[in-house]
Amino acid sequence: MAAQQPTVFSPITFSKYSNRVLLKTLLDTTDGGLSFVGQKLVVGGWVKSSKEVIRDAPPAPAPADSLPPKLNKDVSCIEIIQSRIPIVRSLLKMLYGNNLHGGEKLDTPVHKPPLPSTAFLAINDGSCVASLQVVVESSLHHPTHLLPTGTCILVEGVLKQVPVPGKHVVRLEVEKILHVGKVEQEKYPLSQKKLPMDFLRKFSYFRPRTTTVASVTRIRSALTFANHTFFQNNSFLYVQLPTITTTDSEGFSEKFHVTTLAGKGKRVESTEDKEPDGLSLETVKAAITEKSNLVKELERSESNREALVAAVQDLKKTNELALQLEAREKSKSKSRKDKVIPGNFLPQETYLTVSGQLHLETYACALGNVYSCGPRFRADKIESAKHAAEMWMVEVEIAFAELKDAMNCADDLVKFLSKWVLEHCMDDMKFVQKRIDKTSIHRLESIISCSFEKVSYTAAIEILEKATDQKSQHLKKLKFGAALTADHLSYLADTIFKKPVIVYNYPKETKPFNVRLNDDGKTVAAFDVVLPKGGVVISGSQKEERLDVLMTRMKEMGLPREQYEWYLEIQRHGTVKHSGFSLAFDRFVLFTTGLTDIKDVIPFPRSFGKVIN
Repeated sequence: MAAQQPTVFSPITFSKYSNRVLLKTLLDTTDGGLSFVGQKLVVGGWVKSSKEVIRDAPPAPAPADSLPPKLNKDVSCIEIIQSRIPIVRSLLKMLYGNNLHGGEKLDTPVHKPPLPSTAFLAINDGSCVASLQVVVESSLHHPTHLLPTGTCILVEGVLKQVPVPGKHVVRLEVEKILHVGKVEQEKYPLSQKKLPMDFLRKFSYFRPRTTTVASVTRIRSALTFANHTFFQNNSFLYVQLPTITTTDSEGFSEKFHVTTLAGKGKRVESTEDKEPDGLSLETVKAAITEKSNLVKELERSESNREALVAAVQDLKKTNELALQLEAREKSKSKSRKDKVIPGNFLPQETYLTVSGQLHLETYACALGNVYSCGPRFRADKIESAKHAAEMWMVEVEIAFAELKDAMNCADDLVKFLSKWVLEHCMDDMKFVQKRIDKTSIHRLESIISCSFEKVSYTAAIEILEKATDQKSQHLKKLKFGAALTADHLSYLADTIFKKPVIVYNYPKETKPFNVRLNDDGKTVAAFDVVLPKGGVVISGSQKEERLDVLMTRMKEMGLPREQYEWYLEIQRHGTVKHSGFSLAFDRFVLFTTGLTDIKDVIPFPRSFGKVIN
């Protein structure tokens, strides 16, 4: 007789630091985990759904003899009758209520042991989309503690094949309960099903337990790794940049001030910070425009010379006021730069960084190709589905590179990230396609295979001006010099070209001071990458390496030279042509997942007037 062959199990990997098996190891296999059947495992996770199946109670043992049991001598006749004849018991209850014989209770409640049952739990540990069915007998643990959604369990058992395969192919039959994290079901916000995303934002500390946010988080994690992989594979060095800075990298953004003095006494408002008569420079400039138009009209009519003289004098006084306000602004900027703030942790006025691009340039001019990832902060008081006060950016700077080089790098990066997600997050993308956006996978595939359309700003304006379809009717017609809005750019990618578009050579007034001025003197070497249904995800430029041109641009924009003196130093000493870009990482995650609000792809979003946790 041949000897019985021992059972051979497929080797299974335990988590190195928690001595359990990740569900991804079991379920993300071609056979759904069947190759691991028969092995004893420890798994943990949170209950996603559950049900309890009651088993029939075992029959009571037969009496030793058929004789009726002896009656207690203290039992009354009426108690015997009511115990034997149910109708008598009912009549007595109607006549006397629940008490007879001076308040003695007729019925003594009998606490019967709960019927045996089996709890079927679908648990998920966050490592993958799929859940594992876990079977727990009531003899091991009371089912009411296990069934509520959100309950955390750690259990040991044997993996078995499901008798009737359906949603689950394998299940864990539990032999030992190692941990139970109970849930107060009435207070737990995720007890309900199909909660809207805006509701979940109120509970950012719980929402990663939902399948949608868990999938988004895994995709976000994969994209983070993909970013580093792309740049490391292409010989870029990773540089950490400061979050606190004294410099506004763009020259026209709202910033968060950093101080340790808030709340430490009454703040005294300096009279120097107040505009005379409550006027602002913007208000005065608007008045100059109106008064200039009035002077032109009076000059053309030549009918009222006295009114013309008065208007000219008024315009002159307004111009003088504007010059005073401009001088005050420059003086304030200089004094803020130089002024020591007593008692503050940092002596100068400092801000949360809007962009790390200027600092990154200093490393590009020494090390060649560099990149950085980190949070960037804008105190813009706007409500937008594609903007948050704190957003993560991937910033890149390439030495010895011109505009076209940066554009090519941005093109390659977008395609690399799209391909990476499809190769490493397909299960999550299938969930996204099923529950969020049916076109999500196709959209990424088309990004990988197509060539990006490159169009200049001037050509884009002409295209938009000639557009006559229905979608273009709500778009404002633009003239050269006007900034392209998000709607204009999305129209180009979604409707005109139906693929990614790179718009380049913008008017100099619409871009930061350090973008290289083109030979026409009107445009600068800047570009935006616009994705269908994603909008602008990358903005980049070639930087101005000519010191004299850079200083002229700063003067035109009214920027205090003292604040940027350190930046001018790298242009004075050993400068080089260099180009780069910033990838709005959160917006790319939004594009990948097909969600509509950026606050749903940021773990803990901060927006105007809203901070949770």
